[in-house]
Amino acid sequence: MARMAGTAARAEALLGLGVVSTTPVAGGDICTATRLRLTDGRGAIIKTRPQAPEGFFLREAEGLEWLGGAHGAKVPRVLAVAEDCLIIDWIEPSKPTTDLAERFGRALAATHQAGADGFGAPQNGFIGLAPLPNRPSPTWPEFFASRRVMPYVRAAVDREALTADEAATIETAMRRIHELAGPAEPPARVHGDLWSGNLVWGSDGDVWLIDPAAHGGHRETDLAMLSLFGAPHLQRILDAYAEASPLADGWQERQALHQLHPLLVHAMLFGGTYGARAGAAAQSLVDGPARA
Repeated sequence: MARMAGTAARAEALLGLGVVSTTPVAGGDICTATRLRLTDGRGAIIKTRPQAPEGFFLREAEGLEWLGGAHGAKVPRVLAVAEDCLIIDWIEPSKPTTDLAERFGRALAATHQAGADGFGAPQNGFIGLAPLPNRPSPTWPEFFASRRVMPYVRAAVDREALTADEAATIETAMRRIHELAGPAEPPARVHGDLWSGNLVWGSDGDVWLIDPAAHGGHRETDLAMLSLFGAPHLQRILDAYAEASPLADGWQERQALHQLHPLLVHAMLFGGTYGARAGAAAQSLVDGPARA
């Protein structure tokens, strides 16, 4: 009760509004999430984490606002942000449906099509609690290899979550990155951590994006992440996306390339079989036909 009272007081100080009630929200592994009912009738959610890394919540807020500026897939409005918390609009959840999935596929295509200034972002960020280097690169293959794969290969090896042979296979794939990456595309406005847990299927008829690791990247990255960890009505999402924004030939085969990053992040953070899965994905790329 004391923690809830402290959370309410923090929200009131940031919002300049009273908090009528607080309700814990289940499911957050990294942050504590609390639903707020405000005196003006709105609902909100406050995310808190004691001793959060510097810029942790600010980068999330910036990512939400940047994605929202695309006017594609919906994102919650940022109400307040501080070093220790983030407050956003509450989205009332509902059950996933095929109609929602189709609408989301088209909306995600619009978000990607809004583009970015380059491959990367102005500031380094976070994916979960892991640091996310974002220094821009002139091409996506260079950005992906140097910012999204090799730093996590080294970290996973240090954690003994990736064997030397698996690391060598991934390094071989990265040496062939320009062959494997497919046709060059302009920078897309990507979510960057688009697994099903970062989608809220809203009762208002939209699917909402939360918890981004937003940057200028390759649009296939978001689709590969959805496929890696599964999403409700995934095929309907992909079909609607491809109708709105056709994908380059071979995108299905390139999913293994884009999935290297999340697999390596998971290997670094959690160990388990993620390192072996990353090694197997890289092996499939090395063994398969190169695509120009």
